[in-house]
Amino acid sequence: MNPTTLTTTNPATAAKTPNSQESTMDAVVLERQHEIQVRPVPGLRPVGPGEVRIGVHTVGICGSDVHYFTHGRIGPYIVENPMVLGHEASGTVLEVGEGVDHLAVGDRVCMEPGIPNPRSRAARLGMYNVDPDVQFWATPPVDGCLQPEIVHPADFTYRLPEQLSLEEGALIEPFAVAVHAVTKAGLAPGDVVVVVGAGTIGVLTAIAAAASGASRVYISDVAPEKFAKIEAYPTIHAVDVSRQDLGEAVREATDGWGADVVFEASGSPHVFGNLWELPAPGGTVVLVGIPVDPVPLDVAAAQARELRIETVFRYANSYQRAIELAASPAVDLGALISATYPFADAVAAFERGAEGRPTDTKIQIRVTGN
Repeated sequence: MNPTTLTTTNPATAAKTPNSQESTMDAVVLERQHEIQVRPVPGLRPVGPGEVRIGVHTVGICGSDVHYFTHGRIGPYIVENPMVLGHEASGTVLEVGEGVDHLAVGDRVCMEPGIPNPRSRAARLGMYNVDPDVQFWATPPVDGCLQPEIVHPADFTYRLPEQLSLEEGALIEPFAVAVHAVTKAGLAPGDVVVVVGAGTIGVLTAIAAAASGASRVYISDVAPEKFAKIEAYPTIHAVDVSRQDLGEAVREATDGWGADVVFEASGSPHVFGNLWELPAPGGTVVLVGIPVDPVPLDVAAAQARELRIETVFRYANSYQRAIELAASPAVDLGALISATYPFADAVAAFERGAEGRPTDTKIQIRVTGN
């Protein structure tokens, strides 16, 4: 493997022209498992019709980025060649291509990182997130966006309202997962909700559920330090499962009936044994966290309550909805940012992410000042 050669399947870096090959820019590159460098990569190709060139401002570190760093793979996605990291991004439009009329130079934007084949059956059905051909930033062999500039389809680039900072704009990507999960749950006003796991996605799901009309949201974790980020939300209640059984807490809070909606956001195989005790009869279980290995499913327990089971893989048609909700007074994404590192210190940022500090919710990297 040539350590200076990057994969080029990402539309942001593919199809270099001879002129673009002569220019370079620094990027945060996962060379191989346990090794990240900030080093030059080839410059961008010209902006094509329907595309924009964006100066990247902020990129958040996702658990998947950290997992590729520490394990070199996630399921079937294996880091076999150097890969630019990062997929939670915001920035400023620097150039617009032919036919782009909803964006202008200077617009502050966030970018949806998954680019489907628009002619695929999944895309035509509106489920482009499960398109087998989707090109998703920082998912091998596709490069990510932790570099000063990227070229991106305008249709997957969204203008940020003035209420949101660029730092908050970089949080729209994980917030879109939460909004997609709440949408799939069919959450109704007044519903009682349980969220298992208070990582970034769990906390964002609890916030999205509370802002979408849940009367009470109970969020659980074994690390009570994680609950600090939700103290400002009066309808979100923390359950420290190192001290209290979650099932008992839910039954006590609902007079023994159970929750209307349960979001499993931890991905831990240990929670599935008692997961089916949490929802009320006729309730809904939404599987958001992704376990590394197969987990048991007690079909009889689910059938006995006629539970509805929904699954979530990233999101589809959720970005604009997430932006609108994040800009409302009901949500404060900025409070979830634990630390911001300069681009030159990106390796230290990933090393901190790999530590898994319970007090950290979201670590971000400031790429440029655009």
